[in-house]
Amino acid sequence: MTLEIDHGILTGRRPDPTAPADYIVVQADASQREAYRRLRRDVFVREQGLFATTDHDRADDDPRTVVLVARSIAGEVLGGVRLHPAPHASTEERDLGWWRGSRLAVRPDARGATGIGAALVRAACAWAESLGALRFDAVVQTQHHPLFTRLGWTTTGDVELQGRPHVALSWPIARVQRLAEATKSPLGSLLAGLGAPQGGAPAPGFWGDDGVPVPGSDLVAACDAILPTMVERDPEWAGWCAALVNLNDLAAMGATPVGLLDAVGARDASFARRVLAGLRAASEAWGVPVLGGHTQLGVAPALSVTALGRTDRPVPGGGARPGEEVRLTADLGGGWRPGYTGLQWDSSSHRSPEDLRALGRIVADLRPAAAKDVSMSGLVGSTGMLAEASGVRVVLDVDRVPTPAGATVGDWFTCFPGFAMVTTDCAGAQPVELPRHVTSRACGETLEGAGVGLRWPDGVVTEAVRGPVTGMGEAA
Repeated sequence: MTLEIDHGILTGRRPDPTAPADYIVVQADASQREAYRRLRRDVFVREQGLFATTDHDRADDDPRTVVLVARSIAGEVLGGVRLHPAPHASTEERDLGWWRGSRLAVRPDARGATGIGAALVRAACAWAESLGALRFDAVVQTQHHPLFTRLGWTTTGDVELQGRPHVALSWPIARVQRLAEATKSPLGSLLAGLGAPQGGAPAPGFWGDDGVPVPGSDLVAACDAILPTMVERDPEWAGWCAALVNLNDLAAMGATPVGLLDAVGARDASFARRVLAGLRAASEAWGVPVLGGHTQLGVAPALSVTALGRTDRPVPGGGARPGEEVRLTADLGGGWRPGYTGLQWDSSSHRSPEDLRALGRIVADLRPAAAKDVSMSGLVGSTGMLAEASGVRVVLDVDRVPTPAGATVGDWFTCFPGFAMVTTDCAGAQPVELPRHVTSRACGETLEGAGVGLRWPDGVVTEAVRGPVTGMGEAA
């Protein structure tokens, strides 16, 4: 993949009309990589004397390393920078979502008014985010500190490298925050006043939960709609997922499913039949009947399903308290749904009915203090909803979170995972025996405060979700 960025977009128009000719920032090919290495030797060995003979290191030998160069219209390499997994044991064999920028070098006669250094830094930030990074940092010489802060980097500390003062910095990546805001942040204002006639929640303690206990009964109700674009694009899969997400919601409440109700909109009977085929397959696989519903033809594709379940001990999403252990229990089998790579992990379509039904009993068997189904806001966003409803802060240990071999941490933390439950309980609580096809691991803790932090293997905590996700507040 090649990234070509006009430097004017990155740095604005050149303030000096006598500055050198225009340039673009591109991913380096083999010859440009070699020119970049020569430039690095000129800058870091001969000019600055940071290294005695060579600045070559392990990142140069890592096949994952990306080199970006600023190339003149004539093809000359004027500067370059590299991106690579952070130099830590935890990143050697997996993409942990922790990347670093380093070895920024600009040719002496191309420095100053050209803005090449700033262009390369901004291009590196954009590239890191395109790689799915959740953390992007750098260690730079003190004299370059103002450039990075001017571009929006955050200073994290002073260090010494090669006998010279350096500054550690971090680029604020807001991937999780953007997802949470796009999917959940309007809910608080939209739903204000709904619930009981006096404006309170119909079931105290479950406001904003995956499902809701029906007052005066042992019933739990859940309702989810499927995106119309997904219904149009993949109607059978939409029907399957409509059952999946609702049954996951019941499972998060510790409820045993009783039945489903569906509402289908379709342009014609043929299309409706495809949607219902997916719903029927899911109904049979999970052994949960479709009790009734409504079908409308001659309209744009639409699908929503309501699920009903029973429990006399519903598990709230807002039941966590400071000092508890956070656990993720997930089915890591399967792979990305074709056409939805990085967005939807399909762990269910290949499972037997026995395996699927066993998943629905996990939360009821664990009996945690709080539980949340991981849904459209992703693992971290859904954890943020649990934290908000509970009035706590959650810190997740990135390298402890169970992650499929076929997914990067960045994608796994923000996708719809098929089946994944976030639960909290007393620290050290031993989980019950779980189905053989799920992975369950303690991977975080609840604290005083708000939001969700990510704790990296070097002990640094970065903010993934700042404060409330939905604006609905704590469960009463």
